[in-house]
Parts: sequence; structure tokens; C-alpha cells
Amino acid sequence: MLCISVKQFLSWKKKQLSKGGDNQSFVFLIECIGGISKGDLNFLSLNPENKLYLKKNLDHLESIWHDHLLNSSPIQYLCGITFWRDLKLKVTDKVLIPRPETELIVDIVFKIFGKKSNKFLFAELGTGSGAISIALALAYPLSHGMATDIDQNALEVAIRNYRNSSKQSNLKFFCGNWWSPLESFKGRLDLAISNPPYIPSDTYEKLPKEVKNFEPKIALLGGEDGLKHIKEIIQKAPLFLKEKGWLILENHFDQSEKVKQLLIKNQFTSIEIVKDLSGIGRFTIGRYK
Repeated sequence: MLCISVKQFLSWKKKQLSKGGDNQSFVFLIECIGGISKGDLNFLSLNPENKLYLKKNLDHLESIWHDHLLNSSPIQYLCGITFWRDLKLKVTDKVLIPRPETELIVDIVFKIFGKKSNKFLFAELGTGSGAISIALALAYPLSHGMATDIDQNALEVAIRNYRNSSKQSNLKFFCGNWWSPLESFKGRLDLAISNPPYIPSDTYEKLPKEVKNFEPKIALLGGEDGLKHIKEIIQKAPLFLKEKGWLILENHFDQSEKVKQLLIKNQFTSIEIVKDLSGIGRFTIGRYK
């Protein structure tokens, strides 16, 4: 631990922020690597003569901040972690950084199944860091889940996150494309969830460099119209879901109506477009028959 004065730290902080970047990313860095909580940071200026104990020295923190500013490297990758709902998750450039809006998927499941410890079988297709599946496994300890991903490197991140987050054993991981690892679960699932790659090709080319240059292309690009993977997931879903089983999909901001029509075409009912906190139709859900 490095001991410095609060006054020295605040002077250094001001200097770093004068170089650019946003305060939220800086606070994230100090919390994750420096070991000073966001709450404690907010009150430092009240007692500038106090001492402050950091896990890493200022030069180390400054080098990370410099990389973030110079190369637009996502601060979550540089720190190796991110926060999602009440989870602290490991992230590498092999997985998409889970977005705050995706947290609403868990709330959609709560609305469908209730918040009590209901027992059901669920699958998440394309789990990435494992965020959604881990949150559901923790919320429903009597349930059992499967999480799939085509990339073994991503699965290793998800497995590590699950082991770090839970002592339970109600979540299993399978490597393969979408439904393919789940052949033995055909007709058995109460719920399937996916936040698949849905960015259209032309939109992908215009993404900010902190996304396009660092986050895995395989987790973002959804083909020419962005619906390539969503179509495959919906078309095969009736083979794996129980009758009255639910499918929850995250989609691009302008895709909900198209996804709704795909669900109707594949015999889904009770279809609903769920808006995110910005009022965008971010999720499309349906019940099989």
C-alpha cells in the first residue's frame, strides 16, 4: 500500500483530468486499481490533510490513464474488470463489455417468472462474460442454466466469473454456435435468452474506435442487416423451447418490429417490445405458442 496525502492525490487527479477523458472513467480506474471507492473519493476534499492509502502508485495509475487517452482503450479492459448489476466481472478483449441497458434483461425475467426462487431450465446463447447467466443463476438458485458461446476463450472468462461470483453449481457452460451444443435439451427449455451480434455492416464501420478497435467483432457484427444471428436463433428456438417457453432477445434500436414479425412467423405469441431506460425498443420477447 502506498501512503500519500489527500492534497497530493487531489492535485494529481486534477492534472490527469486536464489531459482529457471523463470523470466517470477516472473514478473507475481509481476504484478498480487504486482501491479507493467511489464513495470515499467524493469526500476526500473535505479533509485534504488526511492520508490516503493506494494499492498502486501514482505512476502506475497514470500509465493506465495515458493508455486510455492515447489509444482510446476501454478503461474496463485496461483494469480487467467491469461492474454489472451487483456483479464484479472479469473482462478481456475476448468478450464484449456488458452494457448497462442489458441489465434490464434480468428484470424482464423477474417480470415473467417472479422474483421468488422458481425452478426452471434456461439457456443463454452467446454468453460472453457470462453476466446474464450468472445473474439468473444467483437469482434463481433452484433453477438450472446453460450458457453457450462459440469462442472457448470467452467461455473461460465466463466460467471464471461464475466461480468468482457463486459457490453454486446450477450453471453449465458449452462451447458451440448458438443452439448447437444443446441438442440434448430439445423441447425442455422454459426460457432462452440472447444478446447476439446485431450491428448492421454499414453501422459497424461507423462505430466509435473505442468499440470497433478493441471489442470482439464476432460479438458485434450481425451481417448486412444486423439480423443474421437473430433469424437463426428464432427459427431454431421452437425445437428447444417447451410449449409456452419464453424467448428474450436484445436487438438494435431500430430492429424491434422486424424481430416481432420473425417471432410471429415462427409461431410465437404474447410478443412484446420492451423499451430500455432511454425509451428505445431494445428487447423483443415472445412465448412459443
